[in-house]
Amino acid sequence: MAAVRLSVLDQSPIRSGGTAAQALIESIELARYVEQLGYSRFWVAEHHGSASFAGCSPEVLLARIAAETQRIRVGSGGVMLMHYSPYKVAENFLLLQTLYPGRLDLGVGRAPGSDGLTAQALAYGAPIGVDYFLNKLQDLLAFVRGECPATVSFSRVRATPRVTELPEFWLLGSSEQSALYAAELGLRYSVAHFLNPQGSHKLAALYRKHFQPSPECSEPCVNVGVFVLCAPTEAEAENLALTRDVWRLGLERGEPGPIPSIEEAKAYDFDQQERALVSQRRRHALCGTPERLCERLQELARQHAADELVIISN
Repeated sequence: MAAVRLSVLDQSPIRSGGTAAQALIESIELARYVEQLGYSRFWVAEHHGSASFAGCSPEVLLARIAAETQRIRVGSGGVMLMHYSPYKVAENFLLLQTLYPGRLDLGVGRAPGSDGLTAQALAYGAPIGVDYFLNKLQDLLAFVRGECPATVSFSRVRATPRVTELPEFWLLGSSEQSALYAAELGLRYSVAHFLNPQGSHKLAALYRKHFQPSPECSEPCVNVGVFVLCAPTEAEAENLALTRDVWRLGLERGEPGPIPSIEEAKAYDFDQQERALVSQRRRHALCGTPERLCERLQELARQHAADELVIISN
């Protein structure tokens, strides 16, 4: 197996006592830093109405990050296509590709990235939701490629500006449906281990089994999104992991907020049920020292037959 490449998926986390502006500045600084370290790509996420994450518009943030870096690929991880016009998404990324040729990834996801009411506000009365995701995805691909879209009423519509080299298409997902969509359309597939740690390797295998070549992708191409916390000592890594544990519990109680500090996380009073839930989740967590994690990450890549891991490390 080839050496494992590392990339980043950044969610622009807002830390306790910090601001959204600081979170975005830290995302830009992180992109510069990982480029110096030799990481392959830097993706930014999409979340709406969130007190935890500042990144609500990948296209806007990507434009700044691409301008602040030189070599690293930049992209969306991903655009939540269910909310948007495929034509508008195509033009946004064709414009970015024109500005930063050879460095752009167009990653698309099916999740809402928001609560139900916020999703309605994004749609603003449009009845076309996630049920039409495949139609939207097919039209998006056609618009970016300069081809006739699948929607007959748009057959004469073409997206601009035209480019000589297309952005890389990626479909992000944690379900069998996303794996099959990626396979049948010949897209690159980013499987979300951080959302489905028990079944992600099965999704990668399902994708490979059903893959059909496309103009952009002649053979299956998989990377794995994985949450990792690495520190010089196990104790430091444990402290970092605790902040995520406490934040996630708050999210599930309907009390989303900034990422707590280590001191705040240590002061949290877990009840018995919460302790059991955290303990169960930790079985799939990648947390520890560099020496410990190196072997585990390589094994994870082998399980998915992938040569790239996309690291999330809030």
